[in-house]
Amino acid sequence: MSSPEAAGWEGGGPVIEARRLFKEYPSGAGRLEVLSGVDLAVTGGETVSVVGASGAGKSTLLHLLGGLDRPTRGEVVLGTWYLSRLSDDELSRLRSRLLGFVFQFHHLLLEFSALENVMLPLRIRGVEEEEARARARKLLEDVGLGGRLDHRPSALSGGEQQRVAVARALVHEPLVVLADEPSGNLDRANSEHLHDIMFELAREQNVAFVVATHDERLAERTDRLLAIEDGVLAPIQLEPLG
Repeated sequence: MSSPEAAGWEGGGPVIEARRLFKEYPSGAGRLEVLSGVDLAVTGGETVSVVGASGAGKSTLLHLLGGLDRPTRGEVVLGTWYLSRLSDDELSRLRSRLLGFVFQFHHLLLEFSALENVMLPLRIRGVEEEEARARARKLLEDVGLGGRLDHRPSALSGGEQQRVAVARALVHEPLVVLADEPSGNLDRANSEHLHDIMFELAREQNVAFVVATHDERLAERTDRLLAIEDGVLAPIQLEPLG
């Protein structure tokens, strides 16, 4: 597979699309349909939140958008790439170039420092150590952790760990970051701080964010708010919080 850059991705149009996505799972009653023809198009730099009850399909949608799972029917298009046409190895390579992920649990490598964790996606791609170190250091400084580069995750607070995770998701300059309950384990103060950082970096890097969340304060800050219910997406409007 040639690189995304070689494929001529220069922007224009959606950076990621879901086209009539269906996802079914086996169940005791036969088949459980979680997504029922979902359509979504996200442009460069746009922030989109997806809300809904637990089990409604928010995480399933993110997994399909990120190529971590495959739909029963339908298509995901990332940049110029149709994910259904790619092998598992090709999908893995594409994710390492064009996608960033932030989960509710940070998934940092405990034996590595903050700096080494953020460097890792670049090193996997073959970026030279000196360049990877410089880019990782810059991102950690941007998220307010310039003084904690050598700390391992166990020496960082929950909010700091999630900021490292955000830096790791952005260090390779992806087209899209997929965030699944990114502040779900944080108190309000740390959540607000994390949200500030996410949206500031999204603007600076022109990176699209698709966020699955129960946090209305996070959801109302995005450019678009969508609700998933009965397997479909629909736009909603939140009342401003006092």
